[in-house]
Amino acid sequence: MGLLKRITIIMIFMWLLFPNFLQPEALSAIKNPHSSSCTIPDSSANSNGIYFCMAGKNIKRHEQCEDDAKTIHLFNGRDMNNFYVFLQNRGKNNDPNKVFTVRDKMIRISGEEYGYLATKEIYENYHLIAEFKWGEQTFGSRRGRARDSGILLNSVGEDGAAGGVWMHSIEAQIIEGGTGDFIVIGDETDNFFVTCPVADERTRGFYNYQPGGKDATICAAGQDDWRINRWSRDPNWEDIKGFRDKDEIEKPTGQWNRFECIVKGQTIKIILNGVLVNECTNVKPQRGKIQIQSEGAEVFFRRLDLIPLQQSSK
Repeated sequence: MGLLKRITIIMIFMWLLFPNFLQPEALSAIKNPHSSSCTIPDSSANSNGIYFCMAGKNIKRHEQCEDDAKTIHLFNGRDMNNFYVFLQNRGKNNDPNKVFTVRDKMIRISGEEYGYLATKEIYENYHLIAEFKWGEQTFGSRRGRARDSGILLNSVGEDGAAGGVWMHSIEAQIIEGGTGDFIVIGDETDNFFVTCPVADERTRGFYNYQPGGKDATICAAGQDDWRINRWSRDPNWEDIKGFRDKDEIEKPTGQWNRFECIVKGQTIKIILNGVLVNECTNVKPQRGKIQIQSEGAEVFFRRLDLIPLQQSSK
């Protein structure tokens, strides 16, 4: 049997076993020798076929198609009917400067005023898939600084209860050079905290996520610890517009990023462009609304999909 025929048979065999074998994500992993993947099933893998591996590794996944009956399209490409607006100093659904608008099948968040879009419904046990890209503008105290936004998970309580701006929540940070950090926006009680494995060394006083590290709990109950940096965050990070690490996981300004938050029971995992960058356990609270921040930088979202997950039986 000739070599070409053998290769053809092998390729067909691989395709039959692994339907995603020839898709772009798999091919890009083959082309990039610095990118690796694994197929270690996580406890959260279910009918969605979600698989995870260690931080910094690419993630193989076989997703539901976007029009699957189980998928909740928080943004449908036309309107923001699944959300309400809250702005600092203006309150609920009062947006005269059009901080939040829909254009060209995207949500544009100008960043001109601080506030958020919040889901009208409360969610728990889900896989949130967001696709975002940065715009050019920055405003106010964030003018000329790293573009900043975030997705606030498990949000509970009154609108603006945290500093007159946010709901109390667990933030999956979106900021140039630090997308994937955890920030606890708590109320100085033990009602809000997360526990993550961290490295022995801190960066500028903050913990750094490290799989297999010692457990560290952050909260706002009389503690100064309120952030856990994502995996591989540059220790020389600077708060300047356009900051990029030489090994930056986030794509350059103007390109689309895929940002995933898997919220299941007491755990949250954050995946940026196919790379697991942070995860925590012992999460409190475990359900709530979802906020999308306006925080001084122009940002666009073209996808906000939520796939419900089944809680594992114990």
